[in-house]
Amino acid sequence: MPRPAVNVAVRAARAAGTLILRNLNRVEGLVVMEKERMDFASEVDRAAEALIMRELKRAYPRHSFLAEESGEHGRARQQWVIDPLDGTHNFLRGFPHFCVSIAMLEDGEPVYGVIFDPLRDETFTASKGDGAFLNDRRIRVSQREGLPGALLATGFPYRQRRHLDAQLEATKLLLGSAEDIRRTGSAALDLAYVACGRLDGYYETGLKPWDMAAGCLLVREAGGRYCDFAGREGLPESGNLVAGSHKVAFGMVETMAPALTPVLLAG
Repeated sequence: MPRPAVNVAVRAARAAGTLILRNLNRVEGLVVMEKERMDFASEVDRAAEALIMRELKRAYPRHSFLAEESGEHGRARQQWVIDPLDGTHNFLRGFPHFCVSIAMLEDGEPVYGVIFDPLRDETFTASKGDGAFLNDRRIRVSQREGLPGALLATGFPYRQRRHLDAQLEATKLLLGSAEDIRRTGSAALDLAYVACGRLDGYYETGLKPWDMAAGCLLVREAGGRYCDFAGREGLPESGNLVAGSHKVAFGMVETMAPALTPVLLAG
């Protein structure tokens, strides 16, 4: 049975998803702001975030919040990390792949996570120690025995283009064994897909906590592993993330290492 905090987060995520879908057919008229080079936010991102925070604050007024659009609110051991629309570029172009991502951290470790895909009506949930679920059905990472034949996903973040050569070289090395690599434009959904076995593994540089917190918990509770590019477990402060089943994640770290710079490996 879902924990009360998960139920609250699901309610907030679904409300935000409804708002997002309501605006899907009017994207050309939305107010869009370029936060950094090639990094955009729309009025829908901001409205969805405000709605989520309102729901969570009503239930947990003493918790703190870290939200993609409005930043950090307060300090507490329990912190909600919110990405109101992961895949904004996809949304703005009408590309049907985006989601809402909400996680609660306790002393920096994810303990509850929700990822909601409003287009497919898929709700991924996880609680520390209780497993991971898709629409109330328990999910597991794939049982692939290693990197050969694996289907992976990645992203090329706008703020980390200085590492593009290293990441492309790592991608080339991975493709020596992996079946193929996808680039979908939503880190949170990619991690949810790893958790339910649609993908075998995921890697990316320069992620933010709101991109990965909920998805990482899903992967771990589905029997997988997440770590940084050097194989160190835990949410990487560098944002350089590898996730997958234990054997696939190990294979990715080992295979990519010759291509990665000391900066990326140091985290």
